[in-house]
Amino acid sequence: MNAFTTRPEILGTFGVVTSTHWIASAVGMSILEKGGNAFDAAVATGFVLQVLEPHLNGPGGDMPAIIYSKKKDKVEVICAQGTAPAAATIEHYSAEGIDLIPGDGLLATVIPGAFDGWMLMLRDYGTMSVREVLEPSIYYLEHGHPLLPRVAATIEGLADFFQKEWPTSYETWLPGGVAPQPLSSFKNPVLAQTWKRIIAEAEAKTGREAGIDAARDAFYRGFVAEAISDYLKTAEVMDASGQRHKGVLTADDMSNWTATIEEPTTYDYHGWTIAKTGPWGQGPVLLQSLALLKGIDIGAMDPAGVDFVHTVVEAMKLSYADREVYYGDPEHAQVPIQTLLSDGYNDERRKLITGKASMDLRPGRIPGFDTQHDLTMDMLNTMAGVGAVYEPTMSHLTEKRGDTVHIDVIDREGNMVSVTPSGGWLQSSPIIPGLGFCLNSRAQMFWMKPGLPTSLAPGKRPRTTLTPSLGLFEGKPTLAFGTPGGDQQDQWQLAFFLRYAHFGMNLQQAIDLPLFHTTHFPGSFYPRTRQPGNVMIESSIGEQALADLKSRGHDVTAADPWTVGRLTAARRDADGLLRAAATPRLMQAYAVGR
Repeated sequence: MNAFTTRPEILGTFGVVTSTHWIASAVGMSILEKGGNAFDAAVATGFVLQVLEPHLNGPGGDMPAIIYSKKKDKVEVICAQGTAPAAATIEHYSAEGIDLIPGDGLLATVIPGAFDGWMLMLRDYGTMSVREVLEPSIYYLEHGHPLLPRVAATIEGLADFFQKEWPTSYETWLPGGVAPQPLSSFKNPVLAQTWKRIIAEAEAKTGREAGIDAARDAFYRGFVAEAISDYLKTAEVMDASGQRHKGVLTADDMSNWTATIEEPTTYDYHGWTIAKTGPWGQGPVLLQSLALLKGIDIGAMDPAGVDFVHTVVEAMKLSYADREVYYGDPEHAQVPIQTLLSDGYNDERRKLITGKASMDLRPGRIPGFDTQHDLTMDMLNTMAGVGAVYEPTMSHLTEKRGDTVHIDVIDREGNMVSVTPSGGWLQSSPIIPGLGFCLNSRAQMFWMKPGLPTSLAPGKRPRTTLTPSLGLFEGKPTLAFGTPGGDQQDQWQLAFFLRYAHFGMNLQQAIDLPLFHTTHFPGSFYPRTRQPGNVMIESSIGEQALADLKSRGHDVTAADPWTVGRLTAARRDADGLLRAAATPRLMQAYAVGR
């Protein structure tokens, strides 16, 4: 194994922050320097990422976080995934001529969850005020930030569409009617004013927690909700269906919703316990993959070899196939997660992994769920077409769909945060007048067919792809990691974790090895197509390895080196030594610490 890495693994004892943008990581570290804890730092970092990577996340988006609080000595999930509005019914959408929910526009909008999730984290786990965590983002909104080339390219590619169909977005993203140049200083003063008004409402109350609750009220029951409601009452905008539609989100939907704190879903693997979200997210697919691989000697393989890639891909095909049939919001559907993670179930499923690539979608059959299994497979088998279906996080994918960001923070007390904010991309829907941000398009993950765990229904969480990770080693919270990338998130995280857990690598080494993923199963994003047997892998794996994968039956797409995956990770050793790393891909993510 090559011991050299693109960057050093960051080491320290005071604190580490790693994220998908260097400015955001620096902001998070500045919060730690000012006396804030990991939760304060994560919140400030998250709001700054909305400014720096607006094509990947925004205030109208969503986020799940997996956290460890030293004070509570507990790993928990913050679910800030907004639910479908009360009027989001299959009947209404069908009457609008929709059979597949578009990936943009107003019908695709669910309740924006990110703001409440951040405020809940700040209030219950942090130590700082609303002003302290919002001021860094306000600075960049007012003074400008170097616009990432990918953001500039996204705006330029949408300029004509914005001008014709979404004029409020045209005004925000092409000030003066001119597309901003890459690395030019870009500002969003309207959003800055929104945050200043929220701070003013927070500071009208006495006490930190009361101020945070006032900020939540301002967003969900005050002027922000009113501005959103006023806009949606009359707005009818073009979306990917090729038609103009009105949204269904109302002020009542927003006022009756809050982010929640819940238990993680966990799985034990070779001394590690990995914590993920519940099956309202895709996170358990990583746990299922571990359950399948636990019966295979991964540690005897070359971590950058064909056997490793083939075996991991085949395991992921099986776990993602189960995702399609069984996952959904457990408050609205029965999800057999205990069975899906059980030894007996996975012992049988493991027998399907052979030396040849599978071409079929092969979910398991679970007693009592036969109707659900058959309904899902009938629907998927009638869907035609292949194509690029995943949130594009790398250069070989389209600029015009949104993606995600990621943050990992560990402070000197041992508090840990792994959080994957997303949604509310600048290309999701039009800017809300007077607010400076747009809504999300997460409802595209619902199916329009009744009777499925992921069927569209009011009050239901869409099955998000957002999937942070937190690992405990021998029972002690140790590792925070994650990545953007839609359906690829758990695939890249799985490869990273296996390499880290089995082969004695440091964080940076495990991140730097060639990455891969499969598009074998249906994508979570419009237009929901699949590419049976496809594997995309960085060509740095080597020509012989690519040929060997093809000989095993894989439909191989060789990506350029350093173009797959955006992983970051942080660790706390038992003696308090802190470690962090970030991918060199896109030359954007950075880990900092001391």
